[in-house]
Amino acid sequence: MSQTRLFGTDGVRGTAGEYPLDHETVARLGAALVRAMRGADAAVHSPRALRFLVGRDTRESGEWIERELGRGVHSEGAAITSAGVIPTPAIAYVTRAMGFDAGLVISASHNPFQDNGIKVFSGRGEKFTEELERRVETIIADSSWQVLAAGLAPVARTDVIDAYLAHTELAFPNPERLGRFKLAIDTANGATTTVAPRLFQELGYDVTVIGNSPDGRNINLDCGSTHPERLAAAVRDGRCRVGVAFDGDGDRAIFIDHTGAIVDGDAVMLLSARHMKAQDRLKGDAVVATVMSNIGLEIGLRESGIELVRCPVGDKYVTEEMLKRNISIGGEQSGHIIFSEHLFTGDGIATALSVMRVMADTGRELADLAAELVRYPQVLVNVRVREKKELRAVPAIADAMDRVEQRLAGQGRLLVRYSGTEPLLRVMIEGRDQQEIQGWAREIADSVKQHLG
Repeated sequence: MSQTRLFGTDGVRGTAGEYPLDHETVARLGAALVRAMRGADAAVHSPRALRFLVGRDTRESGEWIERELGRGVHSEGAAITSAGVIPTPAIAYVTRAMGFDAGLVISASHNPFQDNGIKVFSGRGEKFTEELERRVETIIADSSWQVLAAGLAPVARTDVIDAYLAHTELAFPNPERLGRFKLAIDTANGATTTVAPRLFQELGYDVTVIGNSPDGRNINLDCGSTHPERLAAAVRDGRCRVGVAFDGDGDRAIFIDHTGAIVDGDAVMLLSARHMKAQDRLKGDAVVATVMSNIGLEIGLRESGIELVRCPVGDKYVTEEMLKRNISIGGEQSGHIIFSEHLFTGDGIATALSVMRVMADTGRELADLAAELVRYPQVLVNVRVREKKELRAVPAIADAMDRVEQRLAGQGRLLVRYSGTEPLLRVMIEGRDQQEIQGWAREIADSVKQHLG
């Protein structure tokens, strides 16, 4: 068995039933996690049995994947407890709070039901390090060992929802300050179906719920954070004050204001960071966001004396940068926001409560707060290339890029990068004027065509 990269930017992901999410590989993954966490000599059993917590979303494949993980974990003498259908951030929190050695989440987030995945959290409630992931992959690739076929104890069950809710409610002290208002939520037929409706009803809000009838196959189907149109209609029709759409595993949230307009992660980061700075809660006066966030976020933060630190796409990279720089908030345009004072992973419900806290503290509506983000026009041009040469090594292309960056002068952004999968160069420009940036993008594209096309 040759060594293969199993872990991507967010755990192991694929089509359920096919490699690497076939029965045997999932069981080997469970066993390899135990071996990797015991250290270099996997044959030596630790004096204390390692304890794993596992949770899943509503996909029909989740139950058998949980059983196979349990088979692998038990075969190495470790213990595994299931929290059932529960949001990803709940596993991250409870793993840390209740002293588990690792937390496992069976989910493919916002993907369709055919896909699934396995995310791993350390005992600190943080995503597994790449070093540990590589160690697990090496152990799995070693064909000298096998997982026992059967005869192992079933996975034990536990209910940890109350512990998670108690922690999550800390994100919004005194929620009664907003009064009783109409709130619409979309639970994406996913993991938040077990938590979100109950939480917001217990807080005293008048809650309308959609996407709350999971059948194993309808997770994220025309609903949730990737399809907020139905929720926008529900907000308008029900005259709701706010709408919140979660994704399949509950680690992200997209908002709808009272007019039915969509409020994304960039707007949430801006309004949250400005509010946290005003309350002296913003460590380092900085926010971490990916290269996909609009230049309008960067400019809006700069106007408030807050730095924007950019990183590659993926919440794993956001978390790494936040930990490295001790930063309070980071996230993605997709609504995956991390508040480090709460958890070092995205939590859609905590994000919703944090936005409500800003509304309560300021007395302002979401539409008003979100309007502070001035979103700049964006142009994306793809150019087919015959070779992927270092761009700065081609003087004409380097000159064209320099000219555009001088014209942008801090009021826009140029991102030029090769596709990882196709013979394409992507030219992305954000700036104040759509026609102007289209012309500049063509200028770079023409130079690339001439010298590399």
